[in-house]
Amino acid sequence: MRRIYDELKSTLWGLALAFVVNTTCFASYYIPSESMVPTLLVGDRLFVSKWPYGYSHFSMMGNPPLFEGRILESPIARGDIVVFKKPSDGETDVIKRILGLPGDTIQMKHDVLYINGAAVPRERMDDLTYRAPEGDMRTVRRFRETLPGGRTYVTLDLRKDSMADNMGPYTVPAGHYFALGDNRDNSLDSRWPKDIGMGFIPAENVVGRAEFIAWSLSGEGDLLHPATWLHTLRGERALTSLR
Repeated sequence: MRRIYDELKSTLWGLALAFVVNTTCFASYYIPSESMVPTLLVGDRLFVSKWPYGYSHFSMMGNPPLFEGRILESPIARGDIVVFKKPSDGETDVIKRILGLPGDTIQMKHDVLYINGAAVPRERMDDLTYRAPEGDMRTVRRFRETLPGGRTYVTLDLRKDSMADNMGPYTVPAGHYFALGDNRDNSLDSRWPKDIGMGFIPAENVVGRAEFIAWSLSGEGDLLHPATWLHTLRGERALTSLR
């Protein structure tokens, strides 16, 4: 009995430690969709920090509704990549880039992002060719956007002047944020109402900030054939910072 008790105690301590670390420090997430290409690829495994914006009940394993709002809250910086719970269900994990802060007016007009009436500068880059999850190769237009203050990142524009490239204006309400995917024509985000996309993101729904890619798998390998495992590893993406 003593041995069983000791093993049970060790297991409970391990679970408690995992709960504390997952709630207050880090959690890992797998990228299943193309909405953040080229910054994030399907198969990326990344780490998200929990403390930069404070904590809500969504920060905790299982999302127990122990309290409302956020404690030790700090604002999100424009351009941060964050994980949040989908506003329509409060359960699904979503990752996007925060580009609209409370009180901002956001608009997409003829492919260009406008923040508070000012166009965000973007520079045309070489086209990107990549393999989609379905296996086909895609070549798409690529642009580098630079936010006020100098923060920069790369976006994709699959279709010129599409519906998603001409939406808004939206005024971000207090206590909420506006999120966009870097793959602008392939992202259901804050441009779309929450019954279709995300709508405005309540601050309470934010889980944490994406910090770095730990490793990445292309999905081209075969689990039954170990010789293919190394081929599927995207080593160049390991430890890539997302800040």
